[in-house]
Amino acid sequence: MLRLNPGWLDYTLLALYFVVVLGIGVVARRAVGTSADFLLAGRSLPAWVTGLAFVAANLGATEIIGMAANGAEYGVATVHYYWIGAVPAMVFLGIVMMPFYYRSKVRSVPEFLRLRFGNYTHVLNAVVFAVASVLIAGVNLYALAIVLNALLGLPQIWGIVLSAAVVLVYIGFGGLGSAIYGEVLQFFVILAGLIPLAIVAVRHVGGFHALADKVTQSALGSEGLHAWQGTGIGSVTNPIGANWISIVLGLGFVLSFGYWTTNFAEIQRALSAKDRSASQRTPLIAAFPKIFIPALTIIPGLVALIAIPNFGNEASGGLEYNDAIPALIGQLLPEGVLGIALTGLFASFMAGVAANVSSLNTVVTYDLLQPYLAKGRGDRYYLTAGRWVTLVGVVIAIGTALLASSFNNIMTYLQSLFGIFNAPIFATFILGMFWKRTTGWGGFSGLGSGVLAGTLVFVLAEAGVVDFGSGIATSFYQAGAAFIVDVVVTVLVSLATTRPEPERLAGIVYGVPGADGVVPTLRQPKERVWYRKPILLGGLALAITVVLNIIFA
Repeated sequence: MLRLNPGWLDYTLLALYFVVVLGIGVVARRAVGTSADFLLAGRSLPAWVTGLAFVAANLGATEIIGMAANGAEYGVATVHYYWIGAVPAMVFLGIVMMPFYYRSKVRSVPEFLRLRFGNYTHVLNAVVFAVASVLIAGVNLYALAIVLNALLGLPQIWGIVLSAAVVLVYIGFGGLGSAIYGEVLQFFVILAGLIPLAIVAVRHVGGFHALADKVTQSALGSEGLHAWQGTGIGSVTNPIGANWISIVLGLGFVLSFGYWTTNFAEIQRALSAKDRSASQRTPLIAAFPKIFIPALTIIPGLVALIAIPNFGNEASGGLEYNDAIPALIGQLLPEGVLGIALTGLFASFMAGVAANVSSLNTVVTYDLLQPYLAKGRGDRYYLTAGRWVTLVGVVIAIGTALLASSFNNIMTYLQSLFGIFNAPIFATFILGMFWKRTTGWGGFSGLGSGVLAGTLVFVLAEAGVVDFGSGIATSFYQAGAAFIVDVVVTVLVSLATTRPEPERLAGIVYGVPGADGVVPTLRQPKERVWYRKPILLGGLALAITVVLNIIFA
């Protein structure tokens, strides 16, 4: 059993962190006077704050625990989740999609679908997002419970409940503003915890050359050190178990774009920016730290594989892949540094839960309660409702955390959720933004069919009816099936139903002028300062990822 042995200094650092985080919630509460303050942070934040919050919101358990687990199980090919499966989509969001979102003045992603497709698609998307949010929040709570069990010996259920209580307090007090400023703090705390761990881990095994030699001798083999080698069609030998087409299309296009361009837990941070320019730069600023985070997650996973006996072999009494980083923290870090690393872990998990909970309360309040279930109420009612939704969402997430605990690798489970929920939403969005003929019934039918298709592939794979080679490869095919079914059904139903009214397309579909006469295009506004230009920032981020893909091919 994994067990950590922190000293009084480590506990002091951890306690100090919790005091600061809860203090942020109390201070942020003073700025909350309306539902917009609580749910949207007043749309007043600078780009550097929203950019760091954007990347920190994704630095939850899925990133820290999950990617380290993938590093141990699949090797260097895990970088695809960053350089293929994140950065290109973040650049696309900043340059192409944020102008549509920000110009439409929507308060959430589902609300954009209401403007484009009508109420039925709006409600379906809001419900789908709410379900996905509590499932993903549960993953982060479960990961935090793993650390609490190793740290204090707390039973899993009590660790989950304690973790949920802390998040509930500081989000319940300050809403989105509390979450975002907390995420900026958490970003630096996470780096302070993971950088020493990565350095010490590499030194522990004798340096990078020794690490490479030992990985080659492990079950991963020589291809465990390469991202693209062994991914040829019909001759897949890379541990990731997927060919390059499924990596590029399944992960790099469908899963990645589906998550980064439509997931409100991320986009909410960009929508809270003070103007359109800041909203566009939010994901572009976030792309740069995202490029280099693999060094802090994948490397510890590889070290755990070769340095911990029987690692990943639960049947023989070994630790599971999800234990990679907690185990290394306990074995390699001295008192004080151990406390910093543990604090970084707690910060990452809380950032993940807070991101999903803060976006959940916005969607439920603005997309379900205000327009349908509780129309015409005063602003104070919606502010109170947002806090109650926060409470209910956290309670439900406790239940979904128990579901996540049944998976050996939480990243594989999470990618399955993205395949079910995000991939079809992306298909609906792209058709709605760029094809004028897409109808309300087409969007509704396609989205519902895509979710069902992704769910069907997941169920068949779990039941052993179909086998795609690995859990990761399954999530790629699952996302592809959801996306393709959504597109086909949307196109067929749209062609069979009445063309949408021109006023519904005004200002939110490419090439259709709005009421102010402005035509939405991909042309970028002029920036007086050269380093704020979205095209320049996005191009630089893409160039760096191309170089890194070549180096680690």
